[in-house]
Amino acid sequence: MRLDEIVRLALDEDLAPPIGDVTTTATVPEGARALATISQKSPGVIYGLDAAEATFRALDADVELTRLAPEAQWRDPGPVLRIAGDARALLAAERTALNLLAQLSGVATLTAQHVRAVEGTGVRILDTRKTVPGMRALQKQAVFAGGGVSHRFGLFDAFLIKENHIAMAGGITAAVAAARAAHPELLLEVECETVEEVAEALAAAAPRILLDNMGPDELRAAVVVNAASERPAELECSGGVTLETIRSLAVPGLDFISVGALTHSAPALDMSLLLEAVS
Repeated sequence: MRLDEIVRLALDEDLAPPIGDVTTTATVPEGARALATISQKSPGVIYGLDAAEATFRALDADVELTRLAPEAQWRDPGPVLRIAGDARALLAAERTALNLLAQLSGVATLTAQHVRAVEGTGVRILDTRKTVPGMRALQKQAVFAGGGVSHRFGLFDAFLIKENHIAMAGGITAAVAAARAAHPELLLEVECETVEEVAEALAAAAPRILLDNMGPDELRAAVVVNAASERPAELECSGGVTLETIRSLAVPGLDFISVGALTHSAPALDMSLLLEAVS
């Protein structure tokens, strides 16, 4: 879904065209001009200025926008965006713009916190498909802004052979062979819950293995098995990862840790918009 489509859907949800913002229409004179400033209220990483700007432009094509802060950098609270334009349009767009900016900045901030937690280990942080419907592209871009790495975008661009696929295919070896025959050009990953399954996935020449819900000791054992293989795979850990536990999971030899919470549970970064009338 394109950014303008996301913005339009969000605005329509708020304004129910042709009704619009009844409070602003009743209390703000037509043609009034205003200057608004969006400020970041908590430390974190800003991302989503394109979305916020597109929201204001959707209601006022002549709006003037000035960025006051960089994206994709950890920063302290302060001004982020200045907007000058039609007062009614600014107020009607305010909540949608703040929702998008705060939510995406929250994703970028939580990602940056996880990246910091494994700093120096060589492990990279991956997102997942546990995203808000319709917002996946924006949320994955926010993960990247926070220093994370995007996993597959959807079900179409990579194989992730999980326990249900394995059960239906008749085992890991059969599932890998079927996937390879169907689309040999795509990344292929196999979910494993035990070290024995890791050995089978390696024997089937899986290039990436997802170590699901393993503790540090099991992860270390999987790393040993992988290192002894003729064709070692990239190793990814997933399942129940938190900021408190992630460092203990980043064992030597692990390549990735995927964290669903980056997109499904990121708290919004606190934002505010203050407006003043101008002549």
